[in-house]
This record gives sequence, C-alpha cells and structure tokens, in this order.
Amino acid sequence: MQEINNLWNIVLEKLELSVSNVSFVMWFNPLKVVDFSSNNVLYLCAKSTFAKNQILKNYFDKLKSAVDEVFGENIEIEIFDPSEEKEYISKNKPKSVSKEIDSSKNPFNTKYTFNNFVVGKCNQTAYAAAKAVAENPGKSFNPLFIYGGVGLGKTHLLHAIGNFIRESKPNLKIKYVTCEQFTNDYIESLGSAGKTKTYSEFRDKYRKCDVLMVDDIQFISKKTSTQEEFFNTFNDLHQFGKQIIISSDRPPKEIETLEERLRSRFTMGLIQDLQSPDFETRVAILRKKCQIEKYSISEDAISYIAEKIDSNVRELEGMLSKVCFLSNLIGKTLADINDVKEAFSDKYEEKNEGGKTADQIINAVCEYFDITKNDIVGKKKSKDIVEPRMIAIYMISDMLELPLVSIGKIFGGRDHTTIMHARDKISTELKTNRKTQTFVSEIKKMLTSG
Repeated sequence: MQEINNLWNIVLEKLELSVSNVSFVMWFNPLKVVDFSSNNVLYLCAKSTFAKNQILKNYFDKLKSAVDEVFGENIEIEIFDPSEEKEYISKNKPKSVSKEIDSSKNPFNTKYTFNNFVVGKCNQTAYAAAKAVAENPGKSFNPLFIYGGVGLGKTHLLHAIGNFIRESKPNLKIKYVTCEQFTNDYIESLGSAGKTKTYSEFRDKYRKCDVLMVDDIQFISKKTSTQEEFFNTFNDLHQFGKQIIISSDRPPKEIETLEERLRSRFTMGLIQDLQSPDFETRVAILRKKCQIEKYSISEDAISYIAEKIDSNVRELEGMLSKVCFLSNLIGKTLADINDVKEAFSDKYEEKNEGGKTADQIINAVCEYFDITKNDIVGKKKSKDIVEPRMIAIYMISDMLELPLVSIGKIFGGRDHTTIMHARDKISTELKTNRKTQTFVSEIKKMLTSG
C-alpha cells in the first residue's frame, strides 16, 4: 500500500497546481486512499458527503486527469463518504483485496480488446495492422510502430494485441514495458554488482521473449547508453523473428536526438498513425462505453459530448463518466442534455449571445430573406431557401451551441451530418465571402435591436 500512497501524493501535487488553493485545501487535501483493488479501481474517501458531492459535481474531470497521468489511463475511481468507507472496509477486510501495482503476471488491462475498440476512418489502418500482428506475431509487420497524440488509443491497441496473443497463443512469452521501465531496468542492471539483479539477467529478461512491446518510446531520445542497449536488444530479437511493437506520440523522424540507426530500425517495418476521431466515431466510442459500463444516457446528450470534445478519447470518456455520476447523484435513471450542460459548466462557458432562442434566430432569418418558417424548416431545396436555412443553422450553432441532433429536430428532423455540413459551409464562407459576412452581420443586428 505504501507504493499506492506514494503515487497518490504525486496526484495531489498535480491537483494543487490545477485548482485554486481554497479548492485544494477544502476538497482534495483531505482525500485519502482506501484501497486499490485487483480490478484497477482506486477507492478514495472524502471528509464528508458534501465534500464527496462537490468533487463529483465540480472537479471530477480534474481528479480523473491527474489519476490517469500518474496511475495510468485504465484506472477507475470510486469516492466514498466516511460511512461508505466503513461499510466497504467491513465487507472487504477478511478478503484483504488491496494490492501493490504488479504487472509481472498480466500487464494487460482486460477491458482493452479488439472487440471493444471502436474503428473509424481515423484509426482503421492502425487497427488492421495491430490485428494482423496479434494473429501472426513476428510474421506480418515487424516492427509495428504506432504513433498518435494523447488519448487516441495507442495503449488500447497495445493491450488488445497482448490480450489476443495471451488467449490465442498462451505459450508465447510477452514482455510489455514503458520506455521508462526499460531505462530504469537497464540502469539498475549496470549498478548491480554483487546484487541479485545483473546485466546478464537484464539481457535475458528482454531478449528471451517472443513479443516485446514498448510504450512511449519517445522518452528514449536523450539517453545515449539506453539507445545503444535498445538497439542491441532490437537486433537480437529481430534476427530471430521475434515480434517488436512500439508506440510513440510522434513518428520516428520527429523524435529529436534519436540515433539514426534506431530511426532506421523503427522504419523498417510498418508505421501507423492514430488521428483524432471524427464526430461519428466519437459518438460510437461513447455508445460503446455506455454499453460496457451500463450507462444510461440520451442520444442528444451523447451528441453534445461528442461535439464539445473533439480530439481526446480519454477526455471524451471521462466526461461521459462524470455526466452519469452527476445524474446518478440526484437519483435520475437517464442522464440527459441538462446533466451534460451541468457537467460542462465548469469546463466551458455556455454561450447564448443576447439570451436569444432558436425560434427568434429563425424568425430573424425569415424576415431578412422574406421567406416563411415552413419554408426554412421544410424540404424545399431551391437556392433561395437552402442558403437562408444554412445561415440559420450556422447562427443557432454559433450563438446557442445546441447539439447537432437538437438543431436537426428543429429543422424538420434532419440528421446531424446534414446540420454539420450546413454549419461548416457557412463557417468557411464567412472567412472569404463578403456577401455571407454581410448576411450574418445584419441578421445579428436585427436580433440585438429587436
């Protein structure tokens, strides 16, 4: 438990920098670790029920972000009040489920599989490559180098490969480490004269495996001696047909101070990138998360989250968890758009220019172009109707920030892709088209003067 407490102190240090001093002293500093369970759940206890509710309502995303950074992105968080802590301890004391972090038996999170990885245009080639390597390690693509920004699924794919191989080829020996772990093991082996861990044991540990997986290889870039050792390890494994899988936040050519011979080795196999998910993929990711975690949330609420968070899957799923926490906290069985807006309230300032409604914006557009509301929300496709319709859609999205699904309902049940196209088209035109600039500007003046 000491290791867990040490990690928790690092989490507190990060939180102290990300929240106000008052918030830290009131809510976070009194938090204590109750347990770290065998299924990767971090149990915390707040000083009171009120404190617990404040953290869940206003600060859960900051807490989750700090825990992800220190413990790893596969950790769930459960917060108790003092009475719940006593109940938990009384139930679990005989079983003593607390554990230290130990990746020697199975370093892979069983939740990260190919079946629950949501495939879209942003990641389909990386997914296909990872699946091919898992099915035929050492034969399909070697090495496999996967790169992408934070929270885009690199770790998920690595764990999916590991889980697949463990199940389908249990006789193969898999070694999964972060670049930092590899470096620390190497340094420790150099200073191990007379100790149980020797350089020879280090070599056996990394060169007598069938599959070597190294996460965040970019951190090797400034460590000359470690690069030398990894180069030798790489060559030894590769010449015997052992599979090497590497992840990074950038492609090999952009890893600064990386030795050219290592860069050459990394590019001799297959390099695949993970891009930010598009709207449809983000919605699919949220639906999959709801299915796995048995969350109950409305479709327009899912769409709203997917629109607001457009680059980071981890943040996307974290916000979904927060929304459902808040909804359950007040006894609701279905999280809705109001719960989402409440969850976002401390992260994004809601925008409603002049307190206008969608109806008022549509009426102003109709008056400006001398058309009827039935025309603008109906199915007519003539240019004199389509252009005002797209301007109305853009203005409602820009001024009210309603979710695409909700805007679609306003405009005769149009789907979100149609609404997105209209919004983006006008947004693009506003950068160069003076006529469109004039239309939008004059309609806004009508709204503010009306």
